[in-house]
Amino acid sequence: MVILVHGSLAHGSTFSRVVRRLPDLPVVSYDRRGYGMSRESRPAGVLADHVADLLELVGDGPAAVIGHSYGGDVALGAALEAPAVVVAVGAYEPPLPWEQWWPSRTRGGVEEDPARYAEGFFRRMAGDPGAWDRLSERARATLRADGPALVAELTSLRSSPSPFEVRDLAVPAVFARGNDSRWHHRRAAEELHRLVPDSELVDIPFAAHGAHLSHPAAFADFVRKVRQRAR
Repeated sequence: MVILVHGSLAHGSTFSRVVRRLPDLPVVSYDRRGYGMSRESRPAGVLADHVADLLELVGDGPAAVIGHSYGGDVALGAALEAPAVVVAVGAYEPPLPWEQWWPSRTRGGVEEDPARYAEGFFRRMAGDPGAWDRLSERARATLRADGPALVAELTSLRSSPSPFEVRDLAVPAVFARGNDSRWHHRRAAEELHRLVPDSELVDIPFAAHGAHLSHPAAFADFVRKVRQRAR
């Protein structure tokens, strides 16, 4: 089984273009706690809650788990906690705000109004000033409703020391980044690759942080590489 874990202010459906390119694999994507279809079932949680949810989904495994952005932190946490069932892990540009080199502007506090913060977060991550304005009102409302989950997870991640010791990974790992991503996103993948013995580092040409949306075929290749490395 392959499980895809979405990042902040996203849903499992954002992997749809990737999943279509993996017809031969049993792939599962889901809405994390506080987002989309899981918004009403459980309150937004901290990283440990998302790791526990993922391991509940993995069950007895085995599973190769691949996460995008914050989902990469969730995937790494699950692989560290349960290497017997998470038998390979992949992380695309997971944030590392506890590192000293991580930009202070993204390490600071989070806006108190979750809906307004979600809008600002979307505008920053989209990299296109007009992207928000082109969304339908329904899409904007959905993103604003995901604001509490976004604020909860980012506040927790930014206000605590490193939530895990990646050097302790006992399963095969592949880290990926886009050639056109921001420098700190690229460095995060590079640093993790440096710290984890026998890991692989994949570069996706012409891609930025949203590679699963803009370059789904290359992201699907990344997923296959993780699965192939599973024990």
